[in-house]
Amino acid sequence: MVNDIKKDAEERMDKSLQAMLESFKKIRTGRASPSILDGVMVDYYGTPTAISQVANIIVEDGRSLAINPWEKNLVPLIERAILKSDLGLNPATNGDTIRLPMPALTEETRKTYIKQARSEAEKGRVAIRNIRRDANGKAKDLLKEKLISEDELRGSDDQIQKLTDKFIADVDAALATKEKDLMQV
Repeated sequence: MVNDIKKDAEERMDKSLQAMLESFKKIRTGRASPSILDGVMVDYYGTPTAISQVANIIVEDGRSLAINPWEKNLVPLIERAILKSDLGLNPATNGDTIRLPMPALTEETRKTYIKQARSEAEKGRVAIRNIRRDANGKAKDLLKEKLISEDELRGSDDQIQKLTDKFIADVDAALATKEKDLMQV
């Protein structure tokens, strides 16, 4: 029973970490990356669809993306979707290809993005701590029902704390990597 609680907590903590990493992808660095367009949706025959599902996205050089839609009629729709997104990017169309230059980040925008990354990391830490609290609560309930001993409860608390420490360290490492990417000129 204690192992089930630990396994469930580990899975939930991993999902929290993955969610935080996904939100980090939306924070733009100075380099071009196709993942920046993951959240941008295009109206594809009445259905909101990710750009990566209707076009090839290629990194041309370190500072620009090329988007090649599979259908010509999607070019203006993709342009409009990128302009409406809050990414601050200006697409330039050249026939069937949409070029998306990544503007250089100013010191002020870098600091803003770092604040945003730190905020996302803190949300991840809070989520992981909440999962720890839930797991410890489930273990205490098992003790109240006399399904486990106090020694097993203490062991469970220790295991869950070690798991929490591991995932918080992962969050901190991901944040340090993102901050390093943001500060590169």
